[in-house]
Parts: sequence; C-alpha cells; structure tokens
Amino acid sequence: MEPEESAETARLLQSFERRFLAARTLRSFPWQSLEEKLRTSSDSELLLDILQKTVKHPVCIRHPPSVKYTQSFLLELIKKHEVVHAEPLDELYEALAEVLTTEEPTQCHRSYVLPSGDSVTLSESTAIVSHGTTGLVTWDAALYLAEWAIENPAAFRHRTVLELGSGAGLTGVVICKTCHPRAYIFSDCHSRVLKQLRGNVLLNGLPLEPEATADSESPLVTVAQLDWDEAAVPQLSAFQPDIVIAADVLYCPEVTLALVGVLQRLSACQRDQVPDVYVACTMRNPETWQLFTTELGRAAIRWEAVPPHSQKLFPYEEHSEMAVLRLML
Repeated sequence: MEPEESAETARLLQSFERRFLAARTLRSFPWQSLEEKLRTSSDSELLLDILQKTVKHPVCIRHPPSVKYTQSFLLELIKKHEVVHAEPLDELYEALAEVLTTEEPTQCHRSYVLPSGDSVTLSESTAIVSHGTTGLVTWDAALYLAEWAIENPAAFRHRTVLELGSGAGLTGVVICKTCHPRAYIFSDCHSRVLKQLRGNVLLNGLPLEPEATADSESPLVTVAQLDWDEAAVPQLSAFQPDIVIAADVLYCPEVTLALVGVLQRLSACQRDQVPDVYVACTMRNPETWQLFTTELGRAAIRWEAVPPHSQKLFPYEEHSEMAVLRLML
C-alpha cells in the first residue's frame, strides 16, 4: 500500500472509530469514502479493521453503546460490503447475531477519544427525554465547550470551576482530565441526573469528596445539587468559584431567566473578584437567544463571543451554529 493511500485509510478508520465510540448518527459516517475504498480493494481487510475499531473496540466491549445503534451500524456495514463483494463476510454476520440476542437496556455508553489517546466514557439514557429531563444525554454544545477548553487550558489551570447544569458530565470530565483545575464542582438540580452524574465521574477515575485528597495531579471534585431558582447567595458563596461555565442551557424561556438570575446572585457573592463566566450555546431558537441577550442587558451583564477554536476533536452535528460566550458580571 502506498504511503498516501495508507494515511487515507488510517484517517478513515479513525473517523469510524471516533463516531462509533460516541454513538453519533449513522449519517455522519464517511460511507461514501468507504464504498470507494471497497471498490478498489479485492479483500475484506478494511471491513475487518473497521469492525475492530468499532463494535470490537476494547472500550465498546467494556462499555457498550446502544444495542439498537450497534445493530443499525452493522446492517449498514453489511450493506456496503454486499454492494461490492458477492461473498458474505462471516465476521460481520457473527457480530450481528450476537447483537440480535442482546436485550436493550435503558442506559448505554458513549465514549470520546482525547488528544492524549485517553478516553472519556459516559453512561447515558437511551432516550433524549427521560424521567422528565433532557439532562441524561450529552448535547452538542457540551462537546463544543470541551473542545474550547482543551485549546484554552490556562483558563482552568489551578482554578476552582463551577459548572451550571452539568448534565451527563462530559465537559467537566474532559476539563478535569486535560486542564488541571484545582477543584471542579459539577452541579445540576434533577435527582436522576445527579445520580447518573456521580456515576460518570467515578467511571472516569475521578474520586469524589470526601474520598478525594489534595493531589497536584487530580482536582478536588464534588457533585452539588443546585436549583437556579432556589439557590441563595450563601449557598453560592460557599462554592467560591474562579470560573463558571455552562453548556447548552438556553433551551426554553424559563431556564434562560433562571440562568440570568443565578448569574446575578453569583456576581453579588464575590464583589472583590467576580468569576470569569463562559456559556456555550447552540443557536436553535432566535427568540430564546433574543430573550437571553435582552435579560443580560437588563442585569447589566456584558458579553462577547470568544474566537472559535481551531480543532474539531469530537463528532457532533456540523450544521449546528454554536458559540462560546464570555460574560462579564
């Protein structure tokens, strides 16, 4: 195999690996590139390599994605193979047979590969809305904010971070693994979200207080119940954050108003040195966005969009318009 062709194959394998580990939509996979490769190859080595990088990946063996998702992926892989090759590939059918006999649980796993080669794995609900909340799955702006953090570690290094609306915990786990904060406070208000969140923190090897110890290599990590409507200044003051972050929390008027309210109270907590605030958002509804900026103006909170980061590390919907905002309390 020529060096250029070998590098192209490696990129294709990496693309399949990252998308499958993160259980992204099947349409996001480079199927056309795969078909072109299969048409120029007489053997099935590439498909076997893809199988090892996806369904048979060590991370997926330990922490499997959704059964339905894996089944759909294998059926698509078989379809691509049969378009080009007449002979069936036993390994694909064996993998499918194994999946077909597996019962679908209510929880599945998504995994994300970090630049270091380490991975972050999260247990999530198989439903977008479950138990009356959307906080049991990872949303795109959380991935976007995690990418920005990886490129801007100085914003978090040796600082205390408070995350509002942590959800499944992706952004916080990435920051704890890559940006060396002194302490990290995950927070949310829903009991099921908090239970899953604690599990995901532990799943990724981050000890929770009081088990955690002051270690230069590992931040002090806590998971706090925080209702933005009810949180009073004394509770917020106890966190003493140097930096406050939130991702994908602008999805309805009630939550948007509550977010601005809690930011105002955080500002009142630390008059000497107010925390830096970064909010990552997906531009879905112009009216919600307008409400947010209007309420920020009423609260005398200035804001600006930070320059976009250069590297796309995680698979998410590329057509989504996303931004990280810096708020000046």
